[in-house]
Amino acid sequence: MSSRSVALTSTFLLLAAGGAAACDSSDDYQDEGFYCADENGVIVDEDYCDDDNDGGGFGGGFFIWHSTSYRSGYPIGSRLPAGGSKFAYNDKAARSSFGLPSSGKIGNGTIKTSVVGKGGSGTSGKSSRSGG
Repeated sequence: MSSRSVALTSTFLLLAAGGAAACDSSDDYQDEGFYCADENGVIVDEDYCDDDNDGGGFGGGFFIWHSTSYRSGYPIGSRLPAGGSKFAYNDKAARSSFGLPSSGKIGNGTIKTSVVGKGGSGTSGKSSRSGG
């Protein structure tokens, strides 16, 4: 009887471990793409989002946009796909929460892996553009 209960206990532990692993494999960690863009999501040179430039003479109105749907390689002047989120380029806390440097330049198209679901929309859907 004792060997049978050991076998059942072992089987239960294996099933429980498998169930826990399945729970841990959720999409809590995602790859997130980052771009420097204006308030409308039009990509600008990353120098505009470099807060080490002492303001850089560029003024405000520039943001770091991010989304799990952004890939690297979008050119300057293009509009980012719908569904992203943004924060002020000089928001040190927001930068740090995404694993980015708290200050300085962030290259356009930077992809951070294993970002804990911070709210960038991964399900942006299709953009219905009407000339613009």
